[in-house]
Amino acid sequence: MKKILVADDEALIRRLICDFLHKNEYVTVEAENGRVALELFNSQRDIALAVLDIMMPEVDGWEVCRKIREKSNIPIILLTARSQEFDQLSGFEAGCDEYVTKPFSPVVLVKRIDALIKRSELASEAAAGDVISFDTLVIDKPAHVVKVDGTPCELTIKEYNILLKLAENPGRTYSREQLLDDIWGIDFSGDARTVDSHVARLRTKLGSWGENHLKTIYGIGYKIEV
Repeated sequence: MKKILVADDEALIRRLICDFLHKNEYVTVEAENGRVALELFNSQRDIALAVLDIMMPEVDGWEVCRKIREKSNIPIILLTARSQEFDQLSGFEAGCDEYVTKPFSPVVLVKRIDALIKRSELASEAAAGDVISFDTLVIDKPAHVVKVDGTPCELTIKEYNILLKLAENPGRTYSREQLLDDIWGIDFSGDARTVDSHVARLRTKLGSWGENHLKTIYGIGYKIEV
């Protein structure tokens, strides 16, 4: 059974989430603040996903998310009453996969967890293999070849690296800043909007596959939806 880390300073919310997770055959570990959440994550390496409240004492959810992301690609859901675009952008830049606002449906939350864990397993298989395929898209990593419907796509190095980054982590949203740091390098001093132009050309080159699967998360960044 998969183990889920649930971190929230409100005991009733932790209990509600854990009860629904137990009904769906998940194992849970609970943390009442960010410090305990990090201690649990560092000591229990079999945690498959983390649900983190943002406004926790000692260490907030954003920082816990960043610390986990430094060591692991497990899915992370940020849970909070704050719903401003800036807060959501901060969450995605910290490395979260989903942003759920309170009040929330525990049934829907569990479904989100199910989907994220499936995506994580798919991403692990993709990253480990030499070939990534989604429907009609095939990425041959050793050969640096991309094909759609069996036809090769001529991509620039930056376009290829963007596609590979997103394809190895399907369902995860990457901000423009994250893509710039990972692909252009932290010393890049240009406009973050350069990512937009590269993604737009990439989407065009991928044709209908790109239109259907390479998604823009407005105001935040991009992801591959499968």
